[in-house]
Amino acid sequence: MINFYWYDKCSTCKRAKAWLDQHEVEYQLIDLINDTPTKEQFVQWMKETNIPIHKFFNTSGIIYRKENLKEVVYSLSEEDAAQKLSERGMLVKRPILENGSQLLLGFKESEYETLL
Repeated sequence: MINFYWYDKCSTCKRAKAWLDQHEVEYQLIDLINDTPTKEQFVQWMKETNIPIHKFFNTSGIIYRKENLKEVVYSLSEEDAAQKLSERGMLVKRPILENGSQLLLGFKESEYETLL
């Protein structure tokens, strides 16, 4: 089963969800803010996918900019980054599409087509 983590007020998430619906992809809808993945889940994703830590952060988000995370995100360990992400769902790059051990952050139609 595909897990689709989203924030319902995010326009990119809405576009990705519409794409999934249009292509009749079955998925489990998960609210990224109220049901944020755990620290352990983020660490597992980082290890399994080799996606750089900074890619998990919503760099255009208010919290990211307000806390000046741009200055520290590249020096965070997986554990520290995962802790921050699990505590504040608004810091997480969205949407997240999880299909087994494959993970997509954000929405690019070409990547969705390739994965699905």
